[in-house]
Amino acid sequence: MDGMIRPALYCLSSALLFGLAPALCKSLVADLGELQLAGLLYLGAALAVAPLSRAGGSRARRAAGKQLAVVAGAIVFGGILGPVLLLAGLSRAPAGSVSLWLNLETVATAVLGAAFFREEVGRRTWVAVLCILVASTLLTGARFGDNLAPALLIAGACVCWGLDNSLTALIDGLTPAQLTLVKGLVAGTLNLTLALVLGEAGLAGALVVLHALAIGAACYGISIMLYIHGAQQLGATRSQILFSTAPFIGLAYAWIALGEPLLWEQLLAAGIMLAGLVLLLSASHAHEHSHEPLTHSHSHSHDDGHHEHHEGQADASLRHSHEHSHEPMQHAHEHLPDLHHRHDH
Repeated sequence: MDGMIRPALYCLSSALLFGLAPALCKSLVADLGELQLAGLLYLGAALAVAPLSRAGGSRARRAAGKQLAVVAGAIVFGGILGPVLLLAGLSRAPAGSVSLWLNLETVATAVLGAAFFREEVGRRTWVAVLCILVASTLLTGARFGDNLAPALLIAGACVCWGLDNSLTALIDGLTPAQLTLVKGLVAGTLNLTLALVLGEAGLAGALVVLHALAIGAACYGISIMLYIHGAQQLGATRSQILFSTAPFIGLAYAWIALGEPLLWEQLLAAGIMLAGLVLLLSASHAHEHSHEPLTHSHSHSHDDGHHEHHEGQADASLRHSHEHSHEPMQHAHEHLPDLHHRHDH
């Protein structure tokens, strides 16, 4: 689908940045501790997107009770619990293995999206999810005795991020930059406060702190903002399919830059996961469906058959963001589970 190209590029770019995070953070965990590092990463994310957060969105939508609950859930699961569990696992296992375990996030996103968030997940998609689950299980069992605890920690992080992904795809009152800013400020401040209260925060050098902030700015801030752009247009599961290329980037970096050994289990798991990604990306969904009246705010163009509120616009493909309303509509076309297609079919 032509409409998938731009958001797919957003997600792939996001994956490229985030995929480097585990390997880049590996040397910082010992100096900073898990909570302090998580806090600095998210404060770095907030600093990176702050200049882009001044315009857009809808103040009325942001103040709605349901939107506040969804944003709060995304912050708690995605900005607080997930990163802490990830860093706890990272401190107990090789960065390369952690990078591949992170593909469990795709499984968690698909299961939670289908079960609780009215997201269409077809038969081919479920087979692909099974491939990723088998590959992750194979990798986790490679050194079962030593890796069980960190694997469970990473699995917990993936469930948290699966919830975050599904919630984030529903947010329409904040722009991607604004949501990233809020998540970064809240999660960063809370994690640093916990580090101080629990005595984890030490006197780290200025260069170490700046290093953590820089990683957070690129691998968390810009990455999260790009991912949200994609998720609002593709839905949580398909966005996560594309984003699941991130662990392979981290794995390659761990092999090349950190000198970690290349294990046959990692290669086999990577091959199975790649087959799953091909299946996921080839799935399609089309049927006749109805749209109820709807008012929301998000990035959109006027060439997709759903946004006709600016008649006679010179460039219908130009994307912009503002609050707008939709009249009732019934039609049939191939579509993705974006903000306009959350129906029970």
